[in-house]
Parts: sequence; C-alpha cells; structure tokens
Amino acid sequence: MYVTKNQRVALIIIDMQQGMATEKAGERNNPQAEANIQRLLTSWRCQGEPIVHVRHLSRTPSSPFWPGQSGVLFQPAFEPLATEHIVDKNVPDAFTHSGLERWLRACGIHKLVIVGVSTSNSVEATVRSAGNLGFDAYVVSDATFTFAKQDYAGTYRTAEEVHAMSLANLAGEYAEVVSTEEAFALL
Repeated sequence: MYVTKNQRVALIIIDMQQGMATEKAGERNNPQAEANIQRLLTSWRCQGEPIVHVRHLSRTPSSPFWPGQSGVLFQPAFEPLATEHIVDKNVPDAFTHSGLERWLRACGIHKLVIVGVSTSNSVEATVRSAGNLGFDAYVVSDATFTFAKQDYAGTYRTAEEVHAMSLANLAGEYAEVVSTEEAFALL
C-alpha cells in the first residue's frame, strides 16, 4: 500500500455536487464522508499532489444534474482550484468519453485514491474501469457514501448495506479498500 516518493498519487473526487447534498437524494450512509473528503483534499493540496474533480452532467432534463441548474454546481467545500483538473461525465464511469485516462497517463499517474458519491453507482463504475485499465486504485470507505434502495428482488436495502456490497464488489479485484487514515499513508 505504500508509495515511493517518486510516484504521484491522484485524488479523484466524484460528483460532490450540490444535487447530492439535498434531502431529495435519499437516505444515505457515512454522514462523516464530506469531512473526510475535505481532510484528504486539504492534505493533497498541501502536498501538491494532483486532484481531479469529477462532475456529472445529466442527459435527462428532469435531473438535478442537468446543466444550468444549481444541482450541477460543485458544493462550495469542494470547489476546484484553478490548478486542479475537472472531468465532466454524463454516464456513471468517469473514464468513459472523458479523456481522464489520457490525462492521468500523460501526467505519469498510476495510483488513484477515489472518494465521493455514490459508492454503488459512479464510484463503483469508475473504480472498476480504473482497475481494468491497470491503475492502482484505492477506494476510501469512509469518504464515500451511497443511498438506500430496493434490490432486484424488491427487498429494501439500507444505505449501509448497499455501500458494504459495493465495497465488497471492488475489494481485491479492482481496488484496495482503505480508510481515510490509511489513505494519508499513500501521500
């Protein structure tokens, strides 16, 4: 898990937009996720390591992430600096049709620390692609969150259950699942 000094480690912050901070988003887990993301963001900025802000731009006009609405804006605490890279996407996976892979490779970045929302959607999709593309991916379990939902059989699953299953889907095969404290060791 430890990184040698000459390796750059990118922090990828997924979909921390105003539309995710509303009650309409639904029952969620990890109420401390935003604070943990802020701690990681501060550390990455202090170390001068690369930061990628991923923004979802929906193709559905009724979505809070439809361009031109306040829901698409970054939450104030996660507003990118001019030196930080922004990736716009309109599917869950931040690598699909976005140029993210090309940018990371051009910058010589092979290790990714991934945080944000939602664990069971954009985070999981992005991490699967990262692993499949050969990046060393780390998902920060307490700096990601998701929402409650019904499973395919119609059984209600709490946000914590959905989160735990998404992490289980990713662990070992696509990424290493770490805590915020363990992520600091990657710097």
